[in-house]
Amino acid sequence: MNKTLLTFVLFLTGFTVSAQKSSQPNIIIILADDLGWGDVGFHGSEIKTPNLDKLSREGVILNRYYVSPICSPTRAGLMTGRYPDRFGLRQNVIAPWLNFGVDTTEEFLPQMLAQAGYKNRAALGKWHLGHAKRVYLPLSRGFTHFYGHYNGAIDYFTHEREGELDWHNDWATSYDKGYSTDLITNEAVNCIKKYKKDGPFFLYVAFNAPHAPLQAKEEDLKLYGYDPLKPKFGGVEGEGGDDATKGRGNTKRQTYSAMVTAMDRGIGKILETLKNEGLEKNTLVLFHSDNGAEPAQGGTSGELRGHKFQEWDGGVRAPAIIKWPDGFKGGRILEQLTGYTDIAPTLREIAEVKSAPPKKYDGISILPALKNDHKNIERSTYLGYGSIINGGWKLVKANSGNPKMELKEDMVFDILKDPSEKNNIRGSNQSQYEKLSAEAEEYDAIKPSSKVPPFGQGRKTFKAPKNWEIKD
Repeated sequence: MNKTLLTFVLFLTGFTVSAQKSSQPNIIIILADDLGWGDVGFHGSEIKTPNLDKLSREGVILNRYYVSPICSPTRAGLMTGRYPDRFGLRQNVIAPWLNFGVDTTEEFLPQMLAQAGYKNRAALGKWHLGHAKRVYLPLSRGFTHFYGHYNGAIDYFTHEREGELDWHNDWATSYDKGYSTDLITNEAVNCIKKYKKDGPFFLYVAFNAPHAPLQAKEEDLKLYGYDPLKPKFGGVEGEGGDDATKGRGNTKRQTYSAMVTAMDRGIGKILETLKNEGLEKNTLVLFHSDNGAEPAQGGTSGELRGHKFQEWDGGVRAPAIIKWPDGFKGGRILEQLTGYTDIAPTLREIAEVKSAPPKKYDGISILPALKNDHKNIERSTYLGYGSIINGGWKLVKANSGNPKMELKEDMVFDILKDPSEKNNIRGSNQSQYEKLSAEAEEYDAIKPSSKVPPFGQGRKTFKAPKNWEIKD
Protein backbone atom coordinates (compact mmCIF):
# COMPACT_ATOMS: atom_id res chain seq x y z
CA MET A 1 0.00 0.00 0.00
CA ASN A 2 1.49 3.37 -1.02
CA LYS A 3 1.76 6.29 1.43
CA THR A 4 -1.11 8.28 -0.13
CA LEU A 5 -3.51 5.33 0.02
CA LEU A 6 -2.45 4.54 3.61
CA THR A 7 -3.13 8.13 4.67
CA PHE A 8 -6.58 7.98 3.00
CA VAL A 9 -7.44 4.70 4.77
CA LEU A 10 -6.35 6.12 8.13
CA PHE A 11 -8.49 9.19 7.48
CA LEU A 12 -11.55 7.08 6.72
CA THR A 13 -11.08 4.99 9.86
CA GLY A 14 -10.75 8.04 12.06
CA PHE A 15 -7.05 7.73 12.90
CA THR A 16 -3.91 9.59 12.05
CA VAL A 17 -0.34 8.53 12.61
CA SER A 18 0.21 11.34 15.14
CA ALA A 19 -2.86 10.34 17.13
CA GLN A 20 -1.77 6.76 17.72
CA LYS A 21 -1.79 5.85 21.38
CA SER A 22 1.48 6.05 23.26
CA SER A 23 2.15 3.60 26.07
CA GLN A 24 3.83 6.40 28.00
CA PRO A 25 1.30 8.49 29.91
CA ASN A 26 1.26 12.21 30.37
CA ILE A 27 2.23 12.85 34.00
CA ILE A 28 0.80 15.57 36.24
CA ILE A 29 1.90 15.88 39.86
CA ILE A 30 -0.25 18.28 41.88
CA LEU A 31 1.18 19.33 45.23
CA ALA A 32 -0.69 21.18 47.97
CA ASP A 33 1.18 23.25 50.57
CA ASP A 34 0.41 22.62 54.28
CA LEU A 35 -2.87 20.84 53.56
CA GLY A 36 -3.88 18.76 56.58
CA TRP A 37 -5.10 15.17 56.62
CA GLY A 38 -8.42 16.39 58.03
CA ASP A 39 -8.99 19.14 55.46
CA VAL A 40 -10.37 17.27 52.44
CA GLY A 41 -13.92 16.10 51.91
CA PHE A 42 -12.93 12.48 51.28
CA HIS A 43 -11.57 12.43 54.84
CA GLY A 44 -14.77 13.86 56.25
CA SER A 45 -13.89 17.55 56.31
CA GLU A 46 -16.50 20.30 56.16
CA ILE A 47 -14.28 22.13 53.68
CA LYS A 48 -15.69 22.03 50.17
CA THR A 49 -13.37 19.95 47.95
CA PRO A 50 -15.73 18.46 45.34
CA ASN A 51 -13.07 17.97 42.68
CA LEU A 52 -10.64 16.16 44.97
CA ASP A 53 -13.54 14.09 46.26
CA LYS A 54 -14.43 13.12 42.69
CA LEU A 55 -10.79 12.30 41.97
CA SER A 56 -10.74 10.09 45.07
CA ARG A 57 -13.78 8.17 43.81
CA GLU A 58 -12.34 7.70 40.32
CA GLY A 59 -8.72 7.12 41.25
CA VAL A 60 -6.83 5.26 43.95
CA ILE A 61 -6.64 6.73 47.45
CA LEU A 62 -3.12 6.18 48.77
CA ASN A 63 -4.23 5.76 52.35
CA ARG A 64 -0.77 5.29 53.82
CA TYR A 65 1.26 7.88 51.94
CA TYR A 66 4.11 9.48 53.92
CA VAL A 67 6.11 12.65 53.38
CA SER A 68 8.52 14.83 55.35
CA PRO A 69 7.08 17.01 58.15
CA ILE A 70 8.19 20.20 56.36
CA CYS A 71 8.12 21.60 52.86
CA SER A 72 11.51 21.74 51.11
CA PRO A 73 12.57 18.22 52.22
CA THR A 74 9.38 16.70 50.80
CA ARG A 75 9.82 18.50 47.48
CA ALA A 76 13.44 17.36 47.29
CA GLY A 77 12.58 13.74 48.05
CA LEU A 78 9.77 13.84 45.50
CA MET A 79 12.15 15.11 42.81
CA THR A 80 14.98 12.67 43.58
CA GLY A 81 13.47 9.50 45.05
CA ARG A 82 15.98 9.85 47.89
CA TYR A 83 15.72 10.85 51.53
CA PRO A 84 16.58 14.55 51.89
CA ASP A 85 18.96 13.65 54.73
CA ARG A 86 21.37 12.47 52.03
CA PHE A 87 21.90 16.00 50.75
CA GLY A 88 21.54 17.87 54.02
CA LEU A 89 17.95 19.07 53.74
CA ARG A 90 16.20 17.78 56.85
CA GLN A 91 16.30 20.41 59.59
CA ASN A 92 14.39 23.24 57.92
CA VAL A 93 13.21 24.75 54.67
CA ILE A 94 15.31 26.85 52.30
CA ALA A 95 14.47 30.33 53.55
CA PRO A 96 14.92 33.39 51.29
CA TRP A 97 18.15 34.44 53.02
CA LEU A 98 19.85 31.01 52.92
CA ASN A 99 22.56 30.27 50.37
CA PHE A 100 21.64 26.63 49.85
CA GLY A 101 20.16 24.40 47.18
CA VAL A 102 19.68 20.71 46.49
CA ASP A 103 22.94 19.05 45.46
CA THR A 104 23.24 19.48 41.69
CA THR A 105 24.55 15.92 41.28
CA GLU A 106 21.11 14.62 42.27
CA GLU A 107 18.91 13.61 39.32
CA PHE A 108 15.52 15.36 39.31
CA LEU A 109 12.33 13.90 37.81
CA PRO A 110 12.36 16.01 34.61
CA GLN A 111 15.98 15.01 33.91
CA MET A 112 14.98 11.39 34.18
CA LEU A 113 11.84 11.82 32.05
CA ALA A 114 13.80 13.63 29.35
CA GLN A 115 15.64 10.35 28.76
CA ALA A 116 12.27 8.72 28.04
CA GLY A 117 11.32 11.28 25.38
CA TYR A 118 9.20 13.67 27.43
CA LYS A 119 9.80 16.82 25.40
CA ASN A 120 7.78 19.25 27.52
CA ARG A 121 8.45 19.33 31.26
CA ALA A 122 6.98 22.27 33.17
CA ALA A 123 7.24 23.37 36.82
CA LEU A 124 4.38 25.65 37.82
CA GLY A 125 3.96 27.40 41.17
CA LYS A 126 6.18 27.11 44.22
CA TRP A 127 9.79 25.94 43.83
CA HIS A 128 11.49 26.18 47.27
CA LEU A 129 14.45 23.95 46.36
CA GLY A 130 17.13 26.60 46.17
CA HIS A 131 17.35 30.04 44.57
CA ALA A 132 20.71 31.57 45.54
CA LYS A 133 22.24 30.48 42.23
CA ARG A 134 20.83 29.71 38.79
CA VAL A 135 22.07 26.12 38.99
CA TYR A 136 19.45 25.50 41.71
CA LEU A 137 16.52 26.85 39.68
CA PRO A 138 13.97 24.79 37.69
CA LEU A 139 15.32 25.51 34.21
CA SER A 140 18.71 24.21 35.37
CA ARG A 141 17.21 21.05 36.87
CA GLY A 142 15.62 19.55 33.75
CA PHE A 143 12.43 21.57 33.39
CA THR A 144 11.79 23.18 30.01
CA HIS A 145 9.38 25.78 31.39
CA PHE A 146 8.88 27.50 34.74
CA TYR A 147 6.04 29.74 35.83
CA GLY A 148 5.73 30.73 39.46
CA HIS A 149 7.80 31.70 42.49
CA TYR A 150 11.14 30.65 43.95
CA ASN A 151 10.30 31.18 47.64
CA GLY A 152 7.56 30.02 49.94
CA ALA A 153 5.01 32.23 51.70
CA ILE A 154 4.57 34.82 48.97
CA ASP A 155 1.69 37.28 49.03
CA TYR A 156 -1.17 35.71 47.04
CA PHE A 157 -2.15 39.00 45.44
CA THR A 158 1.09 40.99 45.01
CA HIS A 159 3.34 37.91 44.60
CA GLU A 160 5.99 39.55 46.77
CA ARG A 161 8.39 38.04 49.26
CA GLU A 162 10.73 40.16 51.39
CA GLY A 163 9.39 43.27 49.63
CA GLU A 164 10.30 42.11 46.12
CA LEU A 165 8.22 40.60 43.33
CA ASP A 166 8.81 36.85 43.17
CA TRP A 167 6.90 35.80 40.06
CA HIS A 168 8.62 34.47 36.95
CA ASN A 169 7.99 33.15 33.46
CA ASP A 170 11.04 31.06 32.63
CA TRP A 171 13.99 33.35 33.51
CA ALA A 172 12.07 36.60 33.09
CA THR A 173 10.14 38.53 35.72
CA SER A 174 6.38 38.15 35.23
CA TYR A 175 4.08 41.04 36.03
CA ASP A 176 0.91 38.98 35.62
CA LYS A 177 -1.86 40.13 37.94
CA GLY A 178 -4.21 37.92 39.88
CA TYR A 179 -4.60 35.50 42.75
CA SER A 180 -1.64 33.11 42.64
CA THR A 181 -3.77 29.95 42.83
CA ASP A 182 -5.70 31.05 39.76
CA LEU A 183 -2.57 32.02 37.82
CA ILE A 184 -0.98 28.63 38.46
CA THR A 185 -4.19 26.89 37.36
CA ASN A 186 -4.46 28.92 34.17
CA GLU A 187 -0.87 28.18 33.22
CA ALA A 188 -1.41 24.46 33.78
CA VAL A 189 -4.45 24.53 31.50
CA ASN A 190 -2.50 26.42 28.83
CA CYS A 191 0.39 23.97 29.02
CA ILE A 192 -1.89 20.95 28.59
CA LYS A 193 -3.43 22.44 25.46
CA LYS A 194 -0.04 23.47 24.08
CA TYR A 195 1.84 20.26 24.84
CA LYS A 196 -0.73 17.65 23.79
CA LYS A 197 0.49 17.54 20.19
CA ASP A 198 4.11 16.83 21.10
CA GLY A 199 3.83 13.43 22.78
CA PRO A 200 3.81 12.70 26.50
CA PHE A 201 4.40 15.68 28.80
CA PHE A 202 5.20 16.25 32.47
CA LEU A 203 3.60 18.96 34.62
CA TYR A 204 4.64 19.62 38.21
CA VAL A 205 1.86 21.84 39.57
CA ALA A 206 2.92 23.06 43.00
CA PHE A 207 0.21 25.25 44.50
CA ASN A 208 1.28 27.55 47.35
CA ALA A 209 -2.18 27.09 48.88
CA PRO A 210 -3.19 26.83 51.63
CA HIS A 211 0.14 27.90 53.17
CA ALA A 212 0.33 31.22 55.04
CA PRO A 213 -0.10 34.12 54.62
CA LEU A 214 -3.81 33.41 54.95
CA GLN A 215 -5.36 35.28 52.00
CA ALA A 216 -8.48 34.31 50.10
CA LYS A 217 -10.75 35.85 47.50
CA GLU A 218 -13.94 37.38 48.84
CA GLU A 219 -16.19 35.15 46.75
CA ASP A 220 -14.60 32.09 48.35
CA LEU A 221 -14.75 33.56 51.83
CA LYS A 222 -18.49 34.07 51.38
CA LEU A 223 -18.89 30.32 50.85
CA TYR A 224 -17.95 30.00 54.51
CA GLY A 225 -20.12 32.75 55.96
CA TYR A 226 -17.80 35.71 55.61
CA ASP A 227 -19.37 38.97 56.73
CA PRO A 228 -17.44 42.06 55.54
CA LEU A 229 -19.16 44.12 58.23
CA LYS A 230 -17.60 42.01 60.97
CA PRO A 231 -13.94 42.31 62.03
CA LYS A 232 -11.25 40.38 60.20
CA PHE A 233 -8.91 38.21 62.23
CA GLY A 234 -5.63 39.91 63.08
CA GLY A 235 -2.03 39.31 63.89
CA VAL A 236 -1.32 36.24 61.76
CA GLU A 237 2.06 36.08 60.10
CA GLY A 238 3.47 33.71 57.54
CA GLU A 239 7.15 33.12 56.91
CA GLY A 240 7.18 36.29 54.88
CA GLY A 241 5.95 38.43 57.76
CA ASP A 242 2.83 39.49 55.90
CA ASP A 243 0.39 41.17 58.29
CA ALA A 244 -1.80 43.00 55.77
CA THR A 245 -5.54 42.46 56.05
CA LYS A 246 -6.13 41.95 52.33
CA GLY A 247 -7.77 38.59 51.75
CA ARG A 248 -8.50 37.87 55.38
CA GLY A 249 -11.83 36.55 56.56
CA ASN A 250 -13.46 36.80 59.96
CA THR A 251 -11.49 33.79 61.26
CA LYS A 252 -8.38 31.85 60.32
CA ARG A 253 -10.34 28.65 59.70
CA GLN A 254 -12.76 30.46 57.43
CA THR A 255 -9.91 31.93 55.40
CA TYR A 256 -7.98 28.67 55.26
CA SER A 257 -11.11 26.83 54.08
CA ALA A 258 -11.69 29.39 51.32
CA MET A 259 -8.08 28.94 50.15
CA VAL A 260 -8.45 25.17 50.00
CA THR A 261 -11.67 25.49 47.99
CA ALA A 262 -9.98 27.85 45.52
CA MET A 263 -7.22 25.30 45.00
CA ASP A 264 -9.77 22.51 44.61
CA ARG A 265 -11.53 24.55 41.93
CA GLY A 266 -8.22 24.94 40.11
CA ILE A 267 -7.60 21.20 40.27
CA GLY A 268 -11.06 20.68 38.81
CA LYS A 269 -10.20 22.92 35.85
CA ILE A 270 -7.03 20.95 35.20
CA LEU A 271 -8.91 17.65 35.27
CA GLU A 272 -11.69 19.03 33.09
CA THR A 273 -9.14 20.21 30.53
CA LEU A 274 -7.66 16.72 30.33
CA LYS A 275 -11.12 15.34 29.66
CA ASN A 276 -12.00 17.96 27.05
CA GLU A 277 -8.71 17.47 25.23
CA GLY A 278 -9.13 13.69 25.09
CA LEU A 279 -6.16 13.09 27.40
CA GLU A 280 -7.87 11.83 30.54
CA LYS A 281 -7.38 8.10 30.06
CA ASN A 282 -3.66 8.14 29.40
CA THR A 283 -2.68 10.82 31.89
CA LEU A 284 -1.34 9.85 35.29
CA VAL A 285 -2.44 12.38 37.91
CA LEU A 286 -0.92 12.30 41.39
CA PHE A 287 -2.14 14.60 44.14
CA HIS A 288 -0.77 14.96 47.66
CA SER A 289 0.19 17.47 50.34
CA ASP A 290 3.81 18.29 51.16
CA ASN A 291 3.37 17.89 54.93
CA GLY A 292 0.76 17.94 57.66
CA ALA A 293 -1.47 20.72 58.88
CA GLU A 294 -0.34 23.78 60.78
CA PRO A 295 -3.09 24.36 63.37
CA ALA A 296 -1.94 27.93 64.05
CA GLN A 297 -2.89 28.72 60.45
CA GLY A 298 -6.27 26.98 60.44
CA GLY A 299 -5.38 23.46 59.33
CA THR A 300 -6.44 20.20 61.02
CA SER A 301 -5.05 16.66 61.26
CA GLY A 302 -8.40 14.91 61.67
CA GLU A 303 -8.04 11.70 63.67
CA LEU A 304 -4.25 11.79 63.47
CA ARG A 305 -1.91 12.90 66.22
CA GLY A 306 0.41 15.86 65.72
CA HIS A 307 0.95 18.38 62.94
CA LYS A 308 3.51 20.02 60.65
CA PHE A 309 7.11 19.89 61.96
CA GLN A 310 6.48 16.58 63.75
CA GLU A 311 6.94 12.91 62.88
CA TRP A 312 3.59 12.00 64.41
CA ASP A 313 1.28 10.86 61.60
CA GLY A 314 -0.49 14.23 61.60
CA GLY A 315 2.76 15.78 60.38
CA VAL A 316 3.86 13.16 57.85
CA ARG A 317 0.84 11.20 56.60
CA ALA A 318 -0.57 13.14 53.67
CA PRO A 319 -3.90 13.03 51.84
CA ALA A 320 -2.98 11.47 48.51
CA ILE A 321 -4.69 10.19 45.34
CA ILE A 322 -3.36 8.72 42.10
CA LYS A 323 -5.31 8.12 38.90
CA TRP A 324 -4.31 6.60 35.55
CA PRO A 325 -7.28 4.97 33.79
CA ASP A 326 -5.14 3.28 31.11
CA GLY A 327 -2.69 2.00 33.70
CA PHE A 328 -4.71 0.60 36.60
CA LYS A 329 -8.28 0.50 37.87
CA GLY A 330 -9.58 3.23 40.13
CA GLY A 331 -12.40 3.54 42.62
CA ARG A 332 -10.50 1.94 45.50
CA ILE A 333 -8.32 2.51 48.54
CA LEU A 334 -4.75 1.22 48.61
CA GLU A 335 -3.37 0.32 52.05
CA GLN A 336 0.15 -0.31 50.76
CA LEU A 337 2.79 1.70 52.66
CA THR A 338 3.92 4.36 50.17
CA GLY A 339 5.57 7.75 50.20
CA TYR A 340 7.18 10.67 48.44
CA THR A 341 10.46 8.91 47.66
CA ASP A 342 8.52 6.21 45.76
CA ILE A 343 7.43 8.56 42.99
CA ALA A 344 10.72 8.73 41.06
CA PRO A 345 11.24 4.94 40.90
CA THR A 346 7.56 4.40 40.05
CA LEU A 347 7.64 6.92 37.22
CA ARG A 348 10.96 5.51 36.01
CA GLU A 349 9.25 2.17 35.51
CA ILE A 350 6.10 3.66 33.99
CA ALA A 351 8.03 5.89 31.55
CA GLU A 352 10.21 2.91 30.61
CA VAL A 353 13.51 4.63 31.32
CA LYS A 354 16.13 2.06 30.39
CA SER A 355 19.11 3.37 32.34
CA ALA A 356 19.65 2.85 36.05
CA PRO A 357 19.38 5.89 38.32
CA PRO A 358 22.76 7.60 38.88
CA LYS A 359 22.29 7.26 42.66
CA LYS A 360 20.41 4.51 44.45
CA TYR A 361 16.78 5.32 45.26
CA ASP A 362 15.48 5.10 48.80
CA GLY A 363 11.97 4.66 47.46
CA ILE A 364 10.57 1.74 45.49
CA SER A 365 8.30 1.38 42.49
CA ILE A 366 4.76 0.93 43.76
CA LEU A 367 3.42 0.11 40.28
CA PRO A 368 2.97 -3.61 41.15
CA ALA A 369 0.75 -2.66 44.09
CA LEU A 370 -1.20 -0.16 41.99
CA LYS A 371 -1.88 -2.83 39.39
CA ASN A 372 -2.73 -5.57 41.88
CA ASP A 373 -4.91 -4.85 44.92
CA HIS A 374 -3.73 -7.97 46.70
CA LYS A 375 0.01 -7.44 46.31
CA ASN A 376 1.62 -6.13 49.49
CA ILE A 377 5.22 -4.98 49.22
CA GLU A 378 7.13 -5.45 52.46
CA ARG A 379 9.21 -2.37 53.10
CA SER A 380 10.16 0.39 55.54
CA THR A 381 9.76 4.16 55.29
CA TYR A 382 12.10 6.45 57.21
CA LEU A 383 10.44 9.59 58.53
CA GLY A 384 13.50 11.33 59.96
CA TYR A 385 14.81 11.99 63.47
CA GLY A 386 14.68 8.38 64.61
CA SER A 387 11.14 7.72 63.35
CA ILE A 388 10.43 4.85 60.98
CA ILE A 389 7.56 2.65 59.79
CA ASN A 390 7.89 -0.99 58.82
CA GLY A 391 4.64 -2.55 57.67
CA GLY A 392 2.16 -1.85 60.45
CA TRP A 393 4.79 -0.97 63.06
CA LYS A 394 5.96 2.56 63.81
CA LEU A 395 8.84 3.72 65.98
CA VAL A 396 9.15 7.26 67.35
CA LYS A 397 12.41 7.81 69.25
CA ALA A 398 12.85 10.25 72.10
CA ASN A 399 15.52 12.99 72.06
CA SER A 400 16.45 12.26 68.47
CA GLY A 401 17.05 15.83 67.34
CA ASN A 402 13.67 17.24 66.38
CA PRO A 403 12.98 20.19 68.70
CA LYS A 404 9.25 19.86 68.00
CA MET A 405 9.18 16.28 69.34
CA GLU A 406 9.93 16.31 73.06
CA LEU A 407 9.48 12.77 74.39
CA LYS A 408 10.57 11.07 77.59
CA GLU A 409 10.76 7.56 76.11
CA ASP A 410 10.89 5.72 72.81
CA MET A 411 7.49 4.67 71.51
CA VAL A 412 6.23 1.83 69.33
CA PHE A 413 2.77 1.79 67.79
CA ASP A 414 0.64 -0.67 65.87
CA ILE A 415 -0.21 2.09 63.43
CA LEU A 416 -2.89 0.09 61.59
CA LYS A 417 -4.92 -0.50 64.74
CA ASP A 418 -3.91 2.75 66.43
CA PRO A 419 -3.68 5.49 63.77
CA SER A 420 -4.01 8.18 66.45
CA GLU A 421 -0.84 6.88 68.17
CA LYS A 422 -2.39 6.71 71.63
CA ASN A 423 -0.98 3.40 72.88
CA ASN A 424 2.75 2.87 73.27
CA ILE A 425 3.24 -0.91 73.00
CA ARG A 426 7.02 -0.98 73.13
CA GLY A 427 7.06 -2.94 76.41
CA SER A 428 5.23 -5.92 74.96
CA ASN A 429 7.00 -5.84 71.58
CA GLN A 430 10.70 -5.67 72.42
CA SER A 431 11.84 -7.59 69.33
CA GLN A 432 10.01 -5.20 67.00
CA TYR A 433 11.43 -2.26 68.92
CA GLU A 434 14.99 -3.52 68.50
CA LYS A 435 14.47 -4.22 64.81
CA LEU A 436 13.01 -0.78 64.11
CA SER A 437 15.68 0.95 66.21
CA ALA A 438 18.50 -0.74 64.34
CA GLU A 439 17.03 0.25 60.99
CA ALA A 440 16.37 3.84 62.05
CA GLU A 441 19.90 4.19 63.38
CA GLU A 442 21.32 3.44 59.92
CA TYR A 443 19.41 6.39 58.46
CA ASP A 444 20.05 8.65 61.43
CA ALA A 445 23.78 8.09 60.88
CA ILE A 446 23.74 9.60 57.35
CA LYS A 447 26.40 12.32 57.05
CA PRO A 448 25.77 14.62 54.06
CA SER A 449 28.62 16.63 52.55
CA SER A 450 26.74 19.85 53.32
CA LYS A 451 23.68 20.87 55.33
CA VAL A 452 21.02 23.54 55.06
CA PRO A 453 22.04 26.34 57.47
CA PRO A 454 19.92 27.19 60.53
CA PHE A 455 16.68 28.89 59.51
CA GLY A 456 17.49 32.36 60.87
CA GLN A 457 21.10 32.55 59.69
CA GLY A 458 21.66 35.83 57.83
CA ARG A 459 18.05 36.96 58.13
CA LYS A 460 18.70 40.29 59.87
CA THR A 461 21.07 41.62 57.21
CA PHE A 462 19.40 40.09 54.17
CA LYS A 463 18.15 42.23 51.30
CA ALA A 464 16.25 40.49 48.52
CA PRO A 465 17.48 40.98 44.94
CA LYS A 466 15.38 43.21 42.75
CA ASN A 467 12.38 41.20 41.48
CA TRP A 468 14.17 38.10 42.71
CA GLU A 469 16.22 38.03 39.51
CA ILE A 470 19.00 35.47 39.96
CA LYS A 471 21.79 36.27 37.49
CA ASP A 472 24.68 34.04 38.55
